[in-house]
Amino acid sequence: MFVEQRHELILREVSERGSVRLTDLVERVGVSMVTLRRDVENLAAQGLLKRVHGGVTRVRTDLPGSPASAETPTAPATGDTGLTIGMLVPSATYYYPAVIKGAREQAAKLGARLVLGVSRYDEAEERLQVAQLVAGGGVEGLLLTTTRQPDESHGNWLAGLKVPTVLVERRAGLGGPASLLDAVASHHAHGAFLGVRHLADLGHRRVAMVTRESPTAPRVRQGFEAALRDLDLSGYADLGIDQEGPSHHQVGDVVRAVRADGVTALLVHNDEDALLLVQHLRSAGVTIPDEVSIVAYDDEVAALSDPPLTAVAPPKSAVGAHAVDLLIRRLTGPETPRQHIALLPELRPRASTRPR
Repeated sequence: MFVEQRHELILREVSERGSVRLTDLVERVGVSMVTLRRDVENLAAQGLLKRVHGGVTRVRTDLPGSPASAETPTAPATGDTGLTIGMLVPSATYYYPAVIKGAREQAAKLGARLVLGVSRYDEAEERLQVAQLVAGGGVEGLLLTTTRQPDESHGNWLAGLKVPTVLVERRAGLGGPASLLDAVASHHAHGAFLGVRHLADLGHRRVAMVTRESPTAPRVRQGFEAALRDLDLSGYADLGIDQEGPSHHQVGDVVRAVRADGVTALLVHNDEDALLLVQHLRSAGVTIPDEVSIVAYDDEVAALSDPPLTAVAPPKSAVGAHAVDLLIRRLTGPETPRQHIALLPELRPRASTRPR
């Protein structure tokens, strides 16, 4: 079908029905969503129809070649994409509220509607929620935070998603199908390096990392170990924490590291665990920062500790906003190379670190 024929068919559908969803037009015109959007943007720029959330509405009733209507065409609203995008996160109570807020505000700024789902770190629920967003929710693109870092088991599923998808705070391994998706994430290895360098600049030479297993932990550990190596420090990254938080036995390991092994500083991921650890260390008689300096990772609640914790703060809100930008460019713009965007965390010094 030629461009002119498509335009005539689109305008006829809008003229007859008053408003039409883009998903319905794709099926009716028989083209891809990308092609349809280009046609619609062209017609909207001529004032022949108006973009609205998820569809188009009638502006003037005449078809190309017919006498012009006396009705004055309405110009498309600046920044009004009319898109509906889905967002799936594993939690809406820790870390991700700021990511959601950044995405929601950027979507509103660009005239897009954001539909949210939460998987609760359950992979079966994750796939169900994605299916509901794409089919039942009628989303045209997806911002997706998988319950864990994508691996080969995700590959075919992610590659088979029927809408453009941007991974958020996730990064697929090299070479797999998921690695071909756009992605926006905090550079957690860089953030961990910043935290350890801050401690090294204060004179600490023996540093340990305390963490539970999570999708983010391997990258934090990567940055920690790189800092030990590059800054000529000693220490270890194997002081683990249970998923429920530091146990009595694990706190004992930290106390021994401080009082018997000469550790003078800790990088603790995440900062909820850092708060719990501070309380346990205080009960064990370890003073902060006199005996041990602490840098927390995430900066969700670190400032509420006693003492307030120096923390590495990933740019959570900016991650959400950049993910929306990238998805909308993928949906509306010309074909461009896939992108993996890494945003750098910042260090926020507080009272839990001091010179050695």
